[in-house]
Amino acid sequence: MNAAAPQFIEAASPHVMNTYGRVPIALSHGQGCRVWDVNGKCYLDALGGIAVNTLGHNHPKLVPALQDQIAKLIHTSNYYHVPNQEVLAKKLVELSGLTNVFFCSTGLEANEAALKLARKFGHDKGIERPEIVVYEKAFHGRSIATLSATGNPKVQAGFGPLVEGFVRVPINNIDALKQATDGNPNVVAVFFEAIQGEGGVNPMHMDYLREVRQLCDERDWLLMIDEVQCGMGRTGKWFAHQWAGIKPDVMPLAKGLGSGVPVGAVVAGPKAAGIFGPGNHGTTFGGNPLSMRAGVETIRIMEEDGLLANAATVGAHLVANLRRALEVELANGQVREIRGQGLMIGIDLAKPCAALVQRAADVGLLISVTADSVVRLVPPLILTKAEADEIVALLCPLISTLLKETA
Repeated sequence: MNAAAPQFIEAASPHVMNTYGRVPIALSHGQGCRVWDVNGKCYLDALGGIAVNTLGHNHPKLVPALQDQIAKLIHTSNYYHVPNQEVLAKKLVELSGLTNVFFCSTGLEANEAALKLARKFGHDKGIERPEIVVYEKAFHGRSIATLSATGNPKVQAGFGPLVEGFVRVPINNIDALKQATDGNPNVVAVFFEAIQGEGGVNPMHMDYLREVRQLCDERDWLLMIDEVQCGMGRTGKWFAHQWAGIKPDVMPLAKGLGSGVPVGAVVAGPKAAGIFGPGNHGTTFGGNPLSMRAGVETIRIMEEDGLLANAATVGAHLVANLRRALEVELANGQVREIRGQGLMIGIDLAKPCAALVQRAADVGLLISVTADSVVRLVPPLILTKAEADEIVALLCPLISTLLKETA
């Protein structure tokens, strides 16, 4: 790093709207699973842009492809055909076993489109006020509709009235789902994350996924699985629900699909793929040539480099070593659980731990904390076992120290 690199001093800009509780770091560049701030300090990136930077930073295969695309076309609008939309859609159909794709730019947009699909599905069946089953602790976005589907009162506070038409149930409880919907003819869909991200890295059980799939078939509901954070190879399969051997009717995607370039998608099966017609939904930026190239190249590189297997193998190695390093804290209940799959891992502590974000940054590690007491690790899928060991070596002493502190 050049000795004359600019110093980042202010914790916040006076001109940027104050919507984030930021760590006072300004990042300059990255390589692989490491990033550097403008002062030259290096960090191991165990957050991956919040499960976005699938291929890490400055990937030698991705960067030239994006440079090539930028020199050709960045944006044209959906008045015209975008050839790589068909290439990427065909690939997502192949990987998911579904049939059609709508492209947008973010996970929020993908989830919003899923909610619209469910409502139109109901209206097409003659249901005047369709209702959608959603879950406690869920997070689907911050628009008014996706915020209403979200199960977090803190992020909903101050934005009422919320959108109606949602039935909320606890996760992994098929009896609760049945009791909440029995005798209700307005229910049209069940909508959930295969692994809740912002809610604390809470996985849906495999048996529960299969039971919900069966119930949706019996009651003619859409099964809509939000794979925005847990999809795109993060768990060791392309999509987290595939561990249960099921297929959804609607699957929103985003985050890791473009390795940092904003890409969102809604992948639909036969029951939902024909619901939208021209004029029912749209987007200005979605499916633009740059984002489509990013999606195509991301999947190609993931396949070439065996990143699904790497996520599964390195993730299991990381979890095993975390459990070993935190053995005492797990035994005495100070660490309640280490859960997740592949490279989507949550360390659930028995006390709030937001302070760990800054403490980790101080020792050169980027993490996040969700649900007040869960350390979330969602590093790039190129993470090595050596880098996983480094995460453990940096993070676990910080956790142990925090847990020894009195409230």
